[in-house]
Amino acid sequence: MSDKPTPKKSAGSAKYSLLIVEDERPLAHALELKFAHEGFLPHIATDGSEALEMAKKEKFDVILLDLIMPGMDGFAFLEAIQAGKVKAPVIVLTNLGQEEDQTRAKKLGAKGYYVKSNTPISAIVKHVKAVL
Repeated sequence: MSDKPTPKKSAGSAKYSLLIVEDERPLAHALELKFAHEGFLPHIATDGSEALEMAKKEKFDVILLDLIMPGMDGFAFLEAIQAGKVKAPVIVLTNLGQEEDQTRAKKLGAKGYYVKSNTPISAIVKHVKAVL
């Protein structure tokens, strides 16, 4: 515990709640461990439908979203939260590298877009902290 109160901008001790929407379990687990180590409270959903239910029930400070998943994909999730009460910023983390996918995600409200194979987890953590 520190001697002084921590301002909201310090994600390391503020315990921001993070929803990781990722169907690849090894990557979801790696993200969960890294963000927990950085002081976040990570939660995992393995598809868009599960993520949408979680996001309606609990307030998340940020959502990390894969686009290609079974059931409801990331684009459908983005469309659903645009129409609803979910206000958390969404950062896309996907294998889709096409410019039209990035443009579509940003039009649907994504605050960041990263291709998994080109982006180290540390860069994702840095961007999440910047969004907060």
